[in-house]
Amino acid sequence: MPDSPSPIDPDELWAALGELRGLLGRLQRRLRSQSELRQFNTAQVAVFHHLIRHEDATVAELAQVEHMRPQSMGAVVASLQALGLVQGRPDPGDGRKVLLSLTAAGRRAVHDSRASRDDWLLAAVSRLCSPQEQALLVQAVPLLARLADAED
Repeated sequence: MPDSPSPIDPDELWAALGELRGLLGRLQRRLRSQSELRQFNTAQVAVFHHLIRHEDATVAELAQVEHMRPQSMGAVVASLQALGLVQGRPDPGDGRKVLLSLTAAGRRAVHDSRASRDDWLLAAVSRLCSPQEQALLVQAVPLLARLADAED
């Protein structure tokens, strides 16, 4: 029977987790710098991401999710509408509400942004990691997903 791995020293684990947190932040910033959406502010990018995941939303719903005042979110949405990236239509269930969604140009902007980040990441991993290291990265993804989805 093969030996089971010995327990990790708690101090070593604590140090490694601190480094992991910092590295994930740096990686996130690098990926953001590769994004086609980098010319947009944080609130505008949040609108893109929410509308990609949920298809449509009202200004009030977006404001609540982003912890903003509806008036402030209205200005964010208006700026994206002026660029032709977001559109509004009456809510069929309540004509007083406007449902917002991404236009074809808005969806293309999000798609192009993801493609740019994916291309950069694939090129970096291919250039910097050996095949064995690439295999380790593939194995680490489910572990990182479990951490990302952990309940408080």
